[in-house]
Amino acid sequence: MTDYARGLEGVTANESSLSNVDGTAGELSYLGYHIDNLVAHCIYTEVIYLLHRGHLPNRDELVAFQKRLRMDRELPEGVMRFLRDAPKDGCPMDVLRTAVSMLGLYDKRVNVGVPDIAADAEIALSIVAKVPVIVAAFHRFRQGLELPPIRTDLGEAAHFLYLLNGEEAGDKAIRTLDVALILHADHGMNASTFSARVSISTLSDMYSAITAAIGTLKGPLHGGANEGVIHMLEDIGEPANVDAYIDQKLANKEKIMGIGHRIYKMLDPRAPHLRDLAMELTKELGEPKWIEMSERIAEIMRERKGLEANVDFYSATVYYSLGIPTDLFTPIFTMARTSGWTAQVLEQLRDNRLYRPLTLYTGPSELVPVPPIDERP
Repeated sequence: MTDYARGLEGVTANESSLSNVDGTAGELSYLGYHIDNLVAHCIYTEVIYLLHRGHLPNRDELVAFQKRLRMDRELPEGVMRFLRDAPKDGCPMDVLRTAVSMLGLYDKRVNVGVPDIAADAEIALSIVAKVPVIVAAFHRFRQGLELPPIRTDLGEAAHFLYLLNGEEAGDKAIRTLDVALILHADHGMNASTFSARVSISTLSDMYSAITAAIGTLKGPLHGGANEGVIHMLEDIGEPANVDAYIDQKLANKEKIMGIGHRIYKMLDPRAPHLRDLAMELTKELGEPKWIEMSERIAEIMRERKGLEANVDFYSATVYYSLGIPTDLFTPIFTMARTSGWTAQVLEQLRDNRLYRPLTLYTGPSELVPVPPIDERP
């Protein structure tokens, strides 16, 4: 008889040095660096380097790494054709998932069965570089617009905003998105990371693993939660409506999006950073009602349920304030988490073992004879 943990809660399935999620203390670190310090002193590209190379880069290493990523942004023409022809009303996460899978068709480095860590490391960075371009390209094409020329003189956040909007963003917007990317880069054995590691543990390939992760992140109980938050705020409409709205939701035992976390027993350590950014942005835009509603919801849930806001709760307001369409919130989450997924996949391959958990069987205890077809009810 085996122990049964529904949803694998509390089960330790692997070892990893990449990120430490301390739910009791409410802390998050990447390879020993606290998320607060990384936000204060680093840009997102440094965090990608940290996750993939195991240490923070010096200046020369960062320059070389930036050049490496920026030279790998161009998409194969076949993928560009797909993005142009994809249904304009298609879900961006579906388009992104399919486009990433397509990338594998054009990459001759892909190897199945016998891991080639050096080749996979190159593929990993190529995926990290291309995912933001895919997201921006589909958004432009569905609007009937062309994708601006790919550039190599802009950082990751700046380049994405330039591609998305057709013009360079201001320093405030760039730094805001950069911080969001840092905060979402990796987060232990979450559902999508688990999907990626399970896929690669079969000795499949990097593209298959990341495609599986994207499909997992799409769900509203994972990455899709940030879209649910902004829809909730839109439904509420005004700060004066918050209390009645939440009362009704709680009375109906409905989930409040962006509140609570499977691991953190106190405030999500990423949330305060995005809360501060959301407050600054909404103040600048002259639309403080979004953060006012958010703060009141957080207060109610803290007092009545003992639950705190998570990263999705405030990231929704941040992205909305940056003028990013709601259905691109989860693809932006994907842009960030791709750096963590690919690092996790590489780590899995270095000491691989196929994931094969057991199932607690609940069917008939006795074997059942098969009746003739004419005698079946």
